[in-house]
Amino acid sequence: MMLAIEESRKLSLANLPSLTLFTGVDQGQYDVMKTQVLKQIGYDPADLNFAYFDMKEVDYKSLELELVSLPFFADEKIVVLDHFLDITTAKKRYLTDDELKSFEDYLENPVPSSKLVIFAEGKLDSKRRLVKLLKRDATVFEALEPKEQELRAYFQKWAQEQGLSFDGKSFEQLLIKSGFQFSEIQKNLLFLQSYKDSGLITEEDIVEAIPKTLQDNIFDLTQLILGNKIDQARDLVKDLTLQGEDEIKLIAIMLGQFRLYTQVKILQESGQTESQMVSSLGHYLGRNPNPYQIKFALRDTRGLSLNFLQDSIRHLIQADYQIKTGVYEKGYLFEKALLQIASQSN
Repeated sequence: MMLAIEESRKLSLANLPSLTLFTGVDQGQYDVMKTQVLKQIGYDPADLNFAYFDMKEVDYKSLELELVSLPFFADEKIVVLDHFLDITTAKKRYLTDDELKSFEDYLENPVPSSKLVIFAEGKLDSKRRLVKLLKRDATVFEALEPKEQELRAYFQKWAQEQGLSFDGKSFEQLLIKSGFQFSEIQKNLLFLQSYKDSGLITEEDIVEAIPKTLQDNIFDLTQLILGNKIDQARDLVKDLTLQGEDEIKLIAIMLGQFRLYTQVKILQESGQTESQMVSSLGHYLGRNPNPYQIKFALRDTRGLSLNFLQDSIRHLIQADYQIKTGVYEKGYLFEKALLQIASQSN
């Protein structure tokens, strides 16, 4: 299976279908695909044979006129409908039912000289008649969350095309540091490309060039607390607060971490495998969790009891509540919670 972004590379102005739909829940892949496609078809806002409509603020009448009017001095024109969220599961609606019905009627009998390119980020609402029509008639490119091996294959190929190669475990480190997120990997690779004179990326490059995210730092902080390395934990908290991070935000991310640990522990005790956990949590959260987070959570919770994890969550929630109600100073309360967790982790 090819990723939508790879499939869409074959498109050009010459072979563009009369109706094309770009959609998908993997926002990173979707954004890169959209930019790429507009470039491939030579989209230019100044060219009279391109018409662009933002469907979040469109005057439907003018769109309808554009669809049926003939192109200027050309055989065909291209009408781009951007942010067409009315065909997705997004809650907010921008067009009336009558307008959507008019658009359905147009699709049943389109003007041959107008080619339609539709961008709709998110998940298509398959229950809508309009979506059924689009699925029937359009060439659809859907950016789905890639599986880990698809991500690897795509970016190894992309890096190769760009003349980049990886030393030792540097590619692995890049994926981990980018949280296995398409947009992050893409962003970090582009940065590494500009950072290096030669095409060889080493593990040192990854450490130096890609800054740690707040999530990474909290992950490190959790590891220090679980390993009872109090002084190093204090230093890290101090660094983060000096960088302007608020304790409430640090607590929120750490809570997320302990919640995931707890969920994984419960599912593990009920006998689920790693891949079953990914789908159970996906169902529960309403989005697919990063399989790597599950893998790491399983590793990190190996020696921890469910009681300990629940107590840790309780300490963090209590600190958050006391900070918000102004009981004591923030730094003191956060440190107290960390010490309580550390003292129970042994």
